[in-house]
Amino acid sequence: MLDLLVKGGRLAGSRQAADIAIKDGRIADIAPVIEAPAARVIDATGRLVSPPFADPHFHMDATLSLGLPRLNRSGTLLEGIALWGELKPLLTVEAVMERALRYCDLAAAQGLLAIRSHVDVCDDRLTASHALIEVRKRVKPYIDLQLVAFPQDGLYRSPNAEANLLRALDLGLDVVGGIPHFERTMEDGARSVRRLCEIAAERGLPVDLHCDESDDPLSRHVETLAAEAIRLGLRERVVGSHCTSMHSMDNYYASKLIPLIAESGIHVIPNPLINITLQGRSDTYPRRRGLTRVAELRAAGVNVALGQDCVMDPWYSLGSADMLEVAHMGVHAVPMTSREAIAWAFESVTLNGARAMGLPDPSLRKGGPASMVVLQARDPIEAVRLKATRLAVIRHGKVIAETPARQTTLSLAGRPSSIDPAAYAPAAED
Repeated sequence: MLDLLVKGGRLAGSRQAADIAIKDGRIADIAPVIEAPAARVIDATGRLVSPPFADPHFHMDATLSLGLPRLNRSGTLLEGIALWGELKPLLTVEAVMERALRYCDLAAAQGLLAIRSHVDVCDDRLTASHALIEVRKRVKPYIDLQLVAFPQDGLYRSPNAEANLLRALDLGLDVVGGIPHFERTMEDGARSVRRLCEIAAERGLPVDLHCDESDDPLSRHVETLAAEAIRLGLRERVVGSHCTSMHSMDNYYASKLIPLIAESGIHVIPNPLINITLQGRSDTYPRRRGLTRVAELRAAGVNVALGQDCVMDPWYSLGSADMLEVAHMGVHAVPMTSREAIAWAFESVTLNGARAMGLPDPSLRKGGPASMVVLQARDPIEAVRLKATRLAVIRHGKVIAETPARQTTLSLAGRPSSIDPAAYAPAAED
């Protein structure tokens, strides 16, 4: 007997309905019709069934702390960092864990089953590191949580940052992080990139740096990161996050930089919700959008994956652990409104995010992992457009979350009595 049978769903890129048979945490078969007894059957007729969502850039130590100890009145990155500096001494392991676990509940309900979180190590107590190591252990059955040792105040700007980063890695954090554009000088920033990449190479770890989260076109640390990825053979183990200064660079320099990034094999993680909110704050008009050059990076063959970054914290007062909201904002902010680009935006928060995190291929295939999301949409384009309801979230063959379909009852003379938003508009596919 099968453990679970998902009936009549639609896979991305296919117009044909398919049944998905699940046994022992794996996909036993995918076929137009599967007739077999199952402990449970989910009717997914006409609904998109996709791999789980992945968020390759988040800050779980700060999440859900909005208003502590005060609000970010200017809405700027620098005030957010200053505010976080005020909150850090007040943190306790218990409080960080409680907020992080609440966020993971929300993430699981949204089908977000892989998260890479940056963890501030510029605190001699390593409070957030201890807290999130315990959270990682608790959520392991349903979320792949990776932890980045992140010297938020700068590797060289903060006196004990390197020692604390090494201590955090010894405790069991997974990834080497950094923030070169927050060092006191460009030279120190470049030096920090080299040192952090060397630490990653020595320890056999991935490296994920906040790179050039700035409107300054002369902030060019991603260039050094790409060069170090080549020099040290780190390649696909490297991520450059944000890279927003590229929106201000002249086209000639960008034409040199983007091929270097592609040659290096590193991944790039824009964060649309945050980038469009924090960047361009000093502009009057015209005002920059604040996102890196997504279309050009894609055209060069770079793996680009969109991240959430923040939810209700010192930097961002909104957010909901919804990666479709991230994709939806990315479509508008880049902008990228062709059908191909919108479908890619869906991939950017599923397959591409998992790839940037170095996770196994999560695509739905016979013999593959039985982790998936049933969405109230007919295809990826519609899922992005509607920020579709997650009808069922399945992890290793077990249903871990369910949400009723969104359905509106109408009382309008001569009109339908109800509306299913995912079946009301024309199909998104050509």
